[in-house]
Amino acid sequence: MNQLPVDFKVDRSNLSDAEWDLRVQLAAAYRLVDHFGWTELIYGHLTARVPGAEPHFLINPFGLNYDEITASNLVKIDMDGKIVDDTPFGVNHAGFVIHSAVHMAHSEQNQVVMHTHTRAGMAVAGVKEGLLPISMFATTFHKRLAYHEYEGPSLFLDERERLLDSLGDHKAMILKSHGLLTVGASVPAAFLRLYRLERACQIQIDAGAAGTFDVLGDNTATKSGDEIDGFADTFNDDGFGQLEFAAMMRTLDKTDASYRD
Repeated sequence: MNQLPVDFKVDRSNLSDAEWDLRVQLAAAYRLVDHFGWTELIYGHLTARVPGAEPHFLINPFGLNYDEITASNLVKIDMDGKIVDDTPFGVNHAGFVIHSAVHMAHSEQNQVVMHTHTRAGMAVAGVKEGLLPISMFATTFHKRLAYHEYEGPSLFLDERERLLDSLGDHKAMILKSHGLLTVGASVPAAFLRLYRLERACQIQIDAGAAGTFDVLGDNTATKSGDEIDGFADTFNDDGFGQLEFAAMMRTLDKTDASYRD
């Protein structure tokens, strides 16, 4: 069996404080994805651009479970998915295609990209109607949600421009027949959007099993989306999601704080 050095420790003397803080937050996000049951074996990625002039990014070591991710074992790569730091791990280059499509835009608001293949997310991605405004979580994304047509498992670089065109100025996207994607200026912002989008999909699947959808009218859905937690005013705010994510990190710390190592 392939034994991976899960306890690998990066040399922190080569890292800035800003990069280390980012590593801790991104590792926490991986643990939270595991905590909420959104994993797909060892696949899928949450990526973040490293502070600094170089276009470098943090990604999970290929082969580790999400509950094995730590701040130290995250891998630093360039825009082409090539490893730029000493590490015993490899990365899933093909899986970085979607993320690099967003990161290549160099947007200050798209520093973090999160992509999942959850059961509920893929179910909603597989219906023609997409996400319907039937809950307050869904109205959060009313007129703020992009869609991208399925082209296969996103293995080819020429899809990157089309992915970016599909996303446009939105901060969340459903990849049809594939899964969910959110972006943000920070790990907390991207994660909170992912949480709300996943919750909206779960509710839609449950509601469909329970009865007939009561779809909200456009005016109500728009008003709801604008009002929820001041969402419209904080959609591009770097502080978006900070309180919620800090609370979730405290939850992790109560049971297993090893993601900080």
